[in-house]
Amino acid sequence: MTAVSLEHTTVPADTGEVTLLIARRVEPGHEASFERWARGILESAAAFPGHLGYGLFRSSGGDAPWFLVHRFRDEAACRAWQESPERAAWFADCEGHHHTEIARRTLTGMETWFAKPGSTRPAPPRWKMAISATLAIYPISVLGGLFLVPRLTALPLLLSSAVIACVFNVLMTYVAMPAVSRVLRGWLTP
Repeated sequence: MTAVSLEHTTVPADTGEVTLLIARRVEPGHEASFERWARGILESAAAFPGHLGYGLFRSSGGDAPWFLVHRFRDEAACRAWQESPERAAWFADCEGHHHTEIARRTLTGMETWFAKPGSTRPAPPRWKMAISATLAIYPISVLGGLFLVPRLTALPLLLSSAVIACVFNVLMTYVAMPAVSRVLRGWLTP
């Protein structure tokens, strides 16, 4: 396995991506009209330059909120959407949907790995996030170097690098970071 120097490597917190997480409470009986409105506003935002993706998460029932998520390339792209006449038009046309915003968070970089939906708790300091990410990626790197890299040597460099990046990203997002954040919860956000 080849060692990689992280001294001049850009870490996720330096990319400038912005994630907007919005919680809205919907009055019972108005879920279908809210969902149509939410899908419309999310799809409208997706047409904006610098918009990277979105999600709509339904309420778990009762008084639990719905969550709308937008990802943007950078702060300027997020601001362009927030100040757009298209967004204003969606909010001007939301009468009768019986929903209200109850929380909003703007997350950048690695903060998104440490944010619990619906929580208003601030993200941990970046130095704690960097230590946590290192603890998460270390075993993935070791295991990847032992088991994955040797099986990809016959592939062209660009293809093998793409496979490694994909596998590492999935493992970081769905396995390692959730586990590390759970184990270090008390230290990350005392």
